[in-house]
Amino acid sequence: MTKNQSPEAEASVGCKMQEKRDLSSATVETGKGRSRINKKITHGYHSVEGKHPHPMEDYVFAQFKQVDGNELGLFAVFDGHLSQEVPDYLRSHLFDNIINQHDFWTEPEEAIRRAYEFTDSTIINKAIKKRKGGSTAVTAILINCEKLVVANVGDSRAVLCRDGVAKQLSVDHEPNKERKVIEEKGGFVTEYPGDCARVDGSLAMTRSFGDRRLKEHISSEPDVLVEIVDDDTEFLILASDGVWKVMSNQEAVDCVKDTEDPRSAAKKIIKEAVEKKSRIDISCIVVRFQ
Repeated sequence: MTKNQSPEAEASVGCKMQEKRDLSSATVETGKGRSRINKKITHGYHSVEGKHPHPMEDYVFAQFKQVDGNELGLFAVFDGHLSQEVPDYLRSHLFDNIINQHDFWTEPEEAIRRAYEFTDSTIINKAIKKRKGGSTAVTAILINCEKLVVANVGDSRAVLCRDGVAKQLSVDHEPNKERKVIEEKGGFVTEYPGDCARVDGSLAMTRSFGDRRLKEHISSEPDVLVEIVDDDTEFLILASDGVWKVMSNQEAVDCVKDTEDPRSAAKKIIKEAVEKKSRIDISCIVVRFQ
């Protein structure tokens, strides 16, 4: 089982194809799957290790799952920083924590917020022995192929293509955007020449999982958005910041708008990002609705 594969993946229609190979000494993860209740809805993902001298810290979850007579499409990108343990824990536990909330089916937005908080508390207090580093998260839950619920902390991003136009569904939690909140908590934001803004001179985002030593000044509260899947909804892109540092939302959409196979689309976006000199770990999921 590869690190991006869920424990149930081998039996799931959502992970029909999976491979791991070595390409120029870089870790590559790839796979795809299809909905059981709407054969038009497919997903594919691809991940490539960056050029930095540390192990791959991106983790991906992509799976269709049958729950209580309903179908859930579960998709997520977790981009770790100074940690493999935190994104790996999220891959293994976050969706279960969300689905097990008592009000998930009636109030999914509140259930997701509560599950994010619970999961982060578990990571900080007991789950991760090293208690070092943290992770972004962007999650998308497709309920019965009709309703899409997207949540995120950090700078991994979700972008929807509807009728050819890119729409960002997530929020980039950047220090300058939430400087007042950070300062009210007793923290500070630095911005040195040649570097991005950072919380307490360290973290380039204001919300994340883990990051125990900064937790007094940052949070794991997600932004959550609900979208109804209609006839104009074409595809969804989830990707780590290795894409978004070098491509705009519309550029990513335009790059793959004519690519029907979602795994090929994910590969194409990553190839474009690498050609634009992205050097960090990159993960991308594409979900096609038509």
